[in-house]
Amino acid sequence: MLLAFDDEQELATRLAIELGRPMGLITRHRFPDGEIRLVLPKPLPVDVIVLRGLQHQPNDRLVELLIAAPAARAWGVRRLALVAPYLAYMRQDMEFTPGEAVSQRHVSTLLSTQFDRVVTVDPHLHRIASLDEVMPAGCGVALSAAPLLGRWIAAQVPGAVLVGPDEESGQWVAEAARAGGLTHGVGRKVRFGDTQVQLAFPDIDVKGRAVVLLDDMASTGRTLIGSAREALERGATSVDVAVTHALFNGDALPSLRAAGVRHVWSSNAVPHESNAVCVAGLMATALRRH
Repeated sequence: MLLAFDDEQELATRLAIELGRPMGLITRHRFPDGEIRLVLPKPLPVDVIVLRGLQHQPNDRLVELLIAAPAARAWGVRRLALVAPYLAYMRQDMEFTPGEAVSQRHVSTLLSTQFDRVVTVDPHLHRIASLDEVMPAGCGVALSAAPLLGRWIAAQVPGAVLVGPDEESGQWVAEAARAGGLTHGVGRKVRFGDTQVQLAFPDIDVKGRAVVLLDDMASTGRTLIGSAREALERGATSVDVAVTHALFNGDALPSLRAAGVRHVWSSNAVPHESNAVCVAGLMATALRRH
């Protein structure tokens, strides 16, 4: 069975169809003091997949998983997998200042104690090569939506130039470019704070060409805004944006529009109005393989 929460039914339904599994819903109730009550469908089969993205209010969602997983085990579930299309806390991957907890390591370890497998899409792995470095070997499965986005971009904007705004985006841009048969370049970023960055545009000629900025996620959007303005100043005929995870906090989306971005596309790993490609088939293939 595939278990999902009520706010992720659309992706859950598509994943259940891809897997050929029945779907059950976990219902929630929040008490006045903030505590959460969960109700899981009973009885449960021995093999269960839980779908829960950890975007937006990730702390609440982690608590939901820490309640749901042992409850499922108590009711006879023997194989329990988590599909977290967006995996939170992956960006805190080192002790940047003395005393900082390395959240990536600790949250990954915590999830691996509750689930036999953790399947995710484009986790922000900048300083490690794979989830095997922060989870027991084989427990974490990291998929990429970059090829899906690359093929989508090639169909929508034939001959576009793919641009990654900074070095961290390089792995996704290269993969998307290969899938779509597109040229690409990667810039550099110098960050001065949460919203202040200085960008060095890649050494690639974009004059008279359509540019698509691609990254694994967009949160404040400031990095993409800076790259969009630079591309237009260099003579790009249009600038579009494609991301795996459309977080778009605050005024990020209207600010991108104001900077001259034409289209914004994303995968449905995070539910958003910009969703253009579906990751259900990608995740179903990985779940069958593992």
